[in-house]
Amino acid sequence: MNHQTPAHTPGQAPAQTPGQAPAQTPGQAPPSRSLPRFPGGTSLSQLCVYDWETSDGLHGGSPHLHTLSTEAYVVTSGRGEVHTISAAGPAVDELAAGSLLWFTPGTVHRLVNHDQLQMQVIMSNAGLPEAGDAVLTFPEEILADPQRYRDAVALPAEADQDGRAEAARARRDLAIEGHRQLLSRIEVQGPQAMQHFHALAVGLVRPRVRDWQQIWERSVEAETERTRAQLLALGAGNGAHLQEAAVIRGEPRPEPRLWGMCGRLQTWTGAGPEQH
Repeated sequence: MNHQTPAHTPGQAPAQTPGQAPAQTPGQAPPSRSLPRFPGGTSLSQLCVYDWETSDGLHGGSPHLHTLSTEAYVVTSGRGEVHTISAAGPAVDELAAGSLLWFTPGTVHRLVNHDQLQMQVIMSNAGLPEAGDAVLTFPEEILADPQRYRDAVALPAEADQDGRAEAARARRDLAIEGHRQLLSRIEVQGPQAMQHFHALAVGLVRPRVRDWQQIWERSVEAETERTRAQLLALGAGNGAHLQEAAVIRGEPRPEPRLWGMCGRLQTWTGAGPEQH
């Protein structure tokens, strides 16, 4: 989350994330400073969930959904919860080391930190969460105004770390306010309230879809086509791509961590392939 999301911060696209590396041809080794993509353009990040207190007495990050990307949490340490709103309605799942939670596009999710909650975040369609696939649960009057939404979601690029932290916290608080309003509408209107929220989310992201299509073609589609080419080659008895076997060692990107929607994000960069 980002998610993704990341996994994932609108208005804060990190350089050379796994979903933004140049497309590769079948069997081609990845660029020396980029990590290779998994099928589906899958990306990986490490998340330390915010411990900032919220207006409802909890601690954690910004509720949001993804319009295209599926996301998974693999909890590595600490304790917490994730509050979701899906087609099945609102739910709360406890999180502890070893927990796995997987959710699909359209699921509103809010991470709550009880005690030093940390996790690995696995996100499909890498590059799209960074390009605005995530929509935060701001109050409806902001969601209905694209310019107000852009202003509310963006972090100040020129601010120091304290300034960015303050902006990330203000953004989180605004999303918590809208999330509370959404839950209240669901109690009264039922599924119709989520349908309306989804419609507002679609209206916000629709102008970006053409650019997203290009990102998808360079990542998800390119990786799928590479696998297709390798399958055809193997079926013809050609294993030439196996001669390009490589080990890529990722290195943590330099501190400070990114200010994500749910917490501080750690991503990796490739240290270059070693041929064996």
